[in-house]
Amino acid sequence: MPGYLRYIEVDNFKSYKGRQIIGPLKQFTAVIGPNGSGKSNFMDAISFVLGEKTSNLRVKKLSELIHGASIGQAVSNTASVTLVYEDSNTGRQTRFCRYVVGSSSDYKIDNNPVTKQDYASKLETLGINVKAKNFLVYQGAVESIAMKNPREITTLFEEISHSNDYKEDYVNKKVRMDRDEEALHHMYVKKKGIAAERKEAVGEINEAKKYQQLKDDLNKFQIELQLFKLYHIQKDIDDLNKDLSKRRDELNKHVKKKESNEDEIKTKKQNHNKLMKQLANIDKQIREVELNLNKKRPAYIKAKENASHTEKKLEAARKSLSMAKKQHNSQEEKINELKDELRKVNARYAEFEKEMADERASKKRDIVLEESQRKEYNRLKEEAARLSAKYLKNLDSLEREQKADVDRHENEMRKQQEIESKIRVHQNEREENLKRIEKLRDNISVSENNLQELKRKETEIDELVKFAKDRVSKISSELEGINCELGDAKVDRHEDERRKKKAEVVDHLKKLYPGVYDRMLNLCKPIHKRYNMAITRVMGKSMEAIVVDSERTARLCIQYLKDQMMEPETFLPLDYIEVKPLKERLRNIQNPKQVRLVYDVLKYEPPAITRAVLFATNNALVCESPEDANVVAFDLGDGKRYDAVALDGTFYQKCGFISGGSAELERRARRWDEKGLHSLKYKKEKLAEELKEQLKKTRKESDLMVIQSQIKGLETRLRYCKLDMQQTEKRNDEIKGVVRKQEDELDTFAPKIAEIKERMNVREVQINEIKEAMNRVEDEIFSDFCKQLGVENIRQYEERQSMESQEKENQRLTLENERNAVQSRLSYESSKDTSESVKRWQKAVESEERNLEVAREAEKREMKAIEEEMNKVESLKTEKIQKKTECDRVEDTITEEKRSLSIIQKDISAVQKGLMAIECRLESKKADRHAVLLLCKMECIDLPLVDGTFEELSGTNPESSANGTNDDDDFDEDGIGSTQKSYEHDAAIRPDYSSLSSRLRNLDDADSVRKKESELQGEINNKRDTLRKIQAPNMKALEKLDAVKDRLKETDTEVNNLRLASKQAKTAFEKVKRSRLNAFTECFEAVAQRVDSIYKSLTNNMSAQAFLVPENPEEPYLEGINYNCVAPGKRFQPMSNLSGGEKTVAALALLFAIHSYKPAPFFVLDEIDAALDNTNIGKVARFIREKTETSCQCIVISLKEEFYGHADSVVGVTTDPGDCTISHVFVADLERYKE
Repeated sequence: MPGYLRYIEVDNFKSYKGRQIIGPLKQFTAVIGPNGSGKSNFMDAISFVLGEKTSNLRVKKLSELIHGASIGQAVSNTASVTLVYEDSNTGRQTRFCRYVVGSSSDYKIDNNPVTKQDYASKLETLGINVKAKNFLVYQGAVESIAMKNPREITTLFEEISHSNDYKEDYVNKKVRMDRDEEALHHMYVKKKGIAAERKEAVGEINEAKKYQQLKDDLNKFQIELQLFKLYHIQKDIDDLNKDLSKRRDELNKHVKKKESNEDEIKTKKQNHNKLMKQLANIDKQIREVELNLNKKRPAYIKAKENASHTEKKLEAARKSLSMAKKQHNSQEEKINELKDELRKVNARYAEFEKEMADERASKKRDIVLEESQRKEYNRLKEEAARLSAKYLKNLDSLEREQKADVDRHENEMRKQQEIESKIRVHQNEREENLKRIEKLRDNISVSENNLQELKRKETEIDELVKFAKDRVSKISSELEGINCELGDAKVDRHEDERRKKKAEVVDHLKKLYPGVYDRMLNLCKPIHKRYNMAITRVMGKSMEAIVVDSERTARLCIQYLKDQMMEPETFLPLDYIEVKPLKERLRNIQNPKQVRLVYDVLKYEPPAITRAVLFATNNALVCESPEDANVVAFDLGDGKRYDAVALDGTFYQKCGFISGGSAELERRARRWDEKGLHSLKYKKEKLAEELKEQLKKTRKESDLMVIQSQIKGLETRLRYCKLDMQQTEKRNDEIKGVVRKQEDELDTFAPKIAEIKERMNVREVQINEIKEAMNRVEDEIFSDFCKQLGVENIRQYEERQSMESQEKENQRLTLENERNAVQSRLSYESSKDTSESVKRWQKAVESEERNLEVAREAEKREMKAIEEEMNKVESLKTEKIQKKTECDRVEDTITEEKRSLSIIQKDISAVQKGLMAIECRLESKKADRHAVLLLCKMECIDLPLVDGTFEELSGTNPESSANGTNDDDDFDEDGIGSTQKSYEHDAAIRPDYSSLSSRLRNLDDADSVRKKESELQGEINNKRDTLRKIQAPNMKALEKLDAVKDRLKETDTEVNNLRLASKQAKTAFEKVKRSRLNAFTECFEAVAQRVDSIYKSLTNNMSAQAFLVPENPEEPYLEGINYNCVAPGKRFQPMSNLSGGEKTVAALALLFAIHSYKPAPFFVLDEIDAALDNTNIGKVARFIREKTETSCQCIVISLKEEFYGHADSVVGVTTDPGDCTISHVFVADLERYKE
């Protein structure tokens, strides 16, 4: 063994506070201790001193390695670890020290500062490779090695063998070699192609000569045909110019007549406008007066309602006064009756008193007893009284009681009569109240019905007014928006009127014929404004064409226009027009960019008009610029021509015609933006009419206020009526309760009276018995005295004297009772003060009469004001009728003038039609001439000329339009200025017709000309077909051959250069490949040879197998290395199917095999026994024991006694409890304890 690790000195490193020396460390040393004591920090200390990176030390920065830094309480600003290495042969010790200062670390060897590179180099001389980590195994590394895939195992071998040092150079040189070989291959292919081109160029030279001869013959025939066309076109132009001059003279006469008529109409229209303004002013005045009337009407209605309400209150007061007077009169009659009755009773009482006085006077004249008889009578009376004393006492008592009961009886009878009287009064009051309630109920019912009707009207008018206000607000907002949109849009008045008429024509046709859609302009819209000019140019007159569903509908519409003598229109019947199918492939044009079908940049509704849109666009293409349009039209690369238009309106037609942009085109293109203005104006007119109607409805708000006032009055009256009825019903209920109580009280009198009567009757019997006893005593005593007087008994005498007196007393008592009853009733009736009620209602009637007079005066005032406003309205309406009549008369005159103007216009239209027909024919001929000249220029036909040159010829085509079916459309509406200039240039070019034979000149009729032209064209077509059958040769074949020869020479030189460069690159690559392969193979073969024997030793079984197999035997570092083991007593299976212990043993075998390649003097392992059972622990421990005895030192961190029991020494790590863990180390030499 070369040497081993003797000591580890730590100073304030992680959990090791202060300076601690760990050692001496034996060949097989185990580090033990509880979890968290600092065992792994011991492993980190060894890793740190051997140059390990910070990230592998379980900290983020080096300063955190200082003791206490983890809790922010670092005990020092530095920490260090020193490794003492001892050479086994010489015994010399070397000290390797690494210490932390701030956020960096420095290195020392034997206390001398060194660089990191020198430090690492010194370690490598001892067999310690920091990059390959061949000296330590971290916790969990065994399991991770067992789970590595083949590619990761390859990476591990590259790090150990240092073959990855050649990786970058290997990749770069391989890329360069591949690039050079590919370039050489391409150059060989290029050389082969150039050789083929040389052969082809030789053949093309021969073909070109033959082709040119045929082309010259064709050119001669083309010159003859074009001269023929131009000669006869010019002849037709001269004839048409003469006819055109005659027509123009005739048109001027009609135009002057029309202008005179228009001036007359203009004057009358001015008068009509003045009248219309006056009418509008009168309407305004009427609205103002009606507004004032509506403002005053609520006041009148309120005054009228107030008068009506006051009148009703007066009527109610009068009725109440009448009822009060009736009650008062009835009361007076009752009082008078009672007074009369009282007078009668008093008279009877006075008469009774007089009779009593007369009787007393007559008694004085009766016979008087003698004095002796009187004395005897008195003596006998006293004797009788003495003997009857016992009876008299009882009699007095009974008579007193009888008198008291008589008084009680009279009192109860009087009370009974009073209560009966009160009951009658309350019943009368209740009957009156019932009548009042019935009347109030009727009034309430009528008021509620009226209120319900008024509320219904209020709801209707309120909803109407609210809706009208809402609509006024919305309409005003819409009108404001429309006015903003129309603000800057200024359209020529005549043009605007013309478009309005055209719009009216379409509207009429739509109403008459359901198959009419609309004008193409209104049915389509560009997807963006940038396409406006292009689409306008392509569509031409089709923009104004009317789309219909069928030919029949179109004919009906044309007939209608003729019948109504309207301007002619163009129609597009969907079932009649011939439509070319959409060419889908044109959507895939990539070069030039942004090329689109005109059809694709249009939006249209409804889908049913698709055929019309396809007809108008005719597969035309829109491009960004005129240059792009030119390329698309004539040089797209597929040998075909297309209609192409640029965004500025430049139009290239496949027939060769070119149309440029112009001011007129821009004006027409603005129609896409202006088309919405007409609909906006129409909408504005409709909204203005609706606003006028809604404003009329809002004026009903005054009626609403009147109804609300009436409702308020009715609700108040209804509330008071209901309150009065409730109070009256409440009073009736109170009366009913009082009457019920009084009746209950009245029922108590009958038993009381009967009881008193019964007591009186019993007492009367007792009194009579006592009197009979007393009478018997008196009869005995007065028997003699009665005989003297000649009476049967003394009572007969006394009764004779007192009977009359008693009767009179009874009569007097009866009269007094009757008088008292009448006085009581009179007093009760007099206590009712009905006169006060009469006075109160009399005052109320007088007050309401005054109020009614004031209300009626106010009503008259308001009515007078309303009548004045109504008179103003009637006056203004009369004036309006007069103005309207005058306005209608002027309007009739204007209509008559317009009718005359229409007749003149028809004459002008007839002449214009003839003139337009001639102009169209003339323009057609000029266009034909221009087309022939342009064709000669474009196809390079060398036409003989007397004067002028083809350079003066304009490239624009005055005939261009949306498609080939209406080529003459643009002459009328596009680029008139540029077209006329084109014709002027054409006129300057004078062909030389001398070479044209007389037989071709002297053709009089058009049929002969067309027939001859067809013959000439047929001959040219035959020649052209012959040329077409011959593939056009390359006329520059000779130049091509020279160029090919030069290119072939250059290619040979490039091939030689590339061949040399490829050879050099391949040599350099092979060299680096060999270096990388040797380094990798040396390591791999060493490990592969050792892993099987190590695995057998670890398992202690020779049947076990472990082997490493590269996936790429030629270059194993490019692909993975498979590591597989066959566990003892088991069949081969993938590593992933092995048990945990078997995987760990297999991983350890690989680790020890790797360590055996260029081994370090010591091997540090962290808890490699974690996943091992006791059996495998023993096997691994024995293996390590054997390894340490022969080859290297092993330091193992372990928690299992079965493992560290085999060690030579044990390093024990403990901790002190606290916020910051402090580790302490104890070393035990186990060799002393071995047997």
